[in-house]
Amino acid sequence: MAGKKKRKKNQFERNVLIAVVLLVLVAGLVTYLFNLDFPEISDDPIIGSTTKETEDTTTTSVTTVTTTVVTTETTTQKPVTTETSKVTTSEITTKETTVSVTTSETPKETSKQAEDPNFADRSILEKVGDVSNKKYSWWYYPNNENKPTQIDPGIARIIAPYNGIYIGETDEKVLYLTFDEGYEMGYTASILDTLKKHDVKAVFFITGYYLDKNQDLVDRMVNEGHIVGNHSVSHPSFPDIDNDKIYDELYNLDKKMVERYGFRTRLFRPPSGEYSERTLMITDMLGYKTVFWSFAYDDWYTDKIRGANYAYEKVMSNIHNGAVLLLHAVSKDNAEALDSIITACKEKGYTFKLLN
Repeated sequence: MAGKKKRKKNQFERNVLIAVVLLVLVAGLVTYLFNLDFPEISDDPIIGSTTKETEDTTTTSVTTVTTTVVTTETTTQKPVTTETSKVTTSEITTKETTVSVTTSETPKETSKQAEDPNFADRSILEKVGDVSNKKYSWWYYPNNENKPTQIDPGIARIIAPYNGIYIGETDEKVLYLTFDEGYEMGYTASILDTLKKHDVKAVFFITGYYLDKNQDLVDRMVNEGHIVGNHSVSHPSFPDIDNDKIYDELYNLDKKMVERYGFRTRLFRPPSGEYSERTLMITDMLGYKTVFWSFAYDDWYTDKIRGANYAYEKVMSNIHNGAVLLLHAVSKDNAEALDSIITACKEKGYTFKLLN
């Protein structure tokens, strides 16, 4: 009996010893686990990392870019019909929001065009946004009463925000002579002679082709105090070409003007009188005043020679205060009638001024 008690006692002591050892081991394990230095979790969402990231010594260029976001609200009005045209006009309100964007990309190398202080960098085209490209052909309400020409109010609202003009001061007896010069038919020298005789200045809207082929005549225009305007390089319809092409059509002509005469053009006449709100916005952003007209006639047909008297009557029956007169220099009739036109206009109390 005594031996049995002794065995139970020894077993209890062993159990206590084992429990103590296990308790010590558990305590040590817990202490170890709580003091363990776990690796930081990586930003990589897929594989993670068990090592600390090394310091990045690469220098990154940070650029702040300002972007203009343009939104357009359009309210459609009823169609307006004239004798020759049917036009649906819209009242257009443009809103601009400026947003600053920070990027870590290295700035792109600026183009050579940006080095020209006379012309905006091509990046300005990014501000055009989603603007209506509905194509219009210029037209006005004619009259034979020598009263100022009128245009549709919807058209007026489209051109006004973008420096578009078609008429001058209507409370003054003043006229503005403009000539379109796409190519030469041998009459411009005579026109310049007549203008010099009467001390009248005019605006000559030239193409790139004209500038290349008739530099002597452009020299005269500049030297005799006339204004040279931009009629584009190759005379495309601007609504039919993209923003970059519009830029090239204007810039490439002005680049030659700067190289040859030291200045760029500031007045622009849309080829064929075709335009849209988009094209008006671009030409305005690039520093141009878009010049339409309040009088013109079909004088661009070189095979229709109807005589100086025909041109004289056409002009004199339509002159009015502030008239912007469009005449094509390829017309023999215009060249021969110009002297009589200027003389008669002055006799009626009109003066001639330059657009600016």
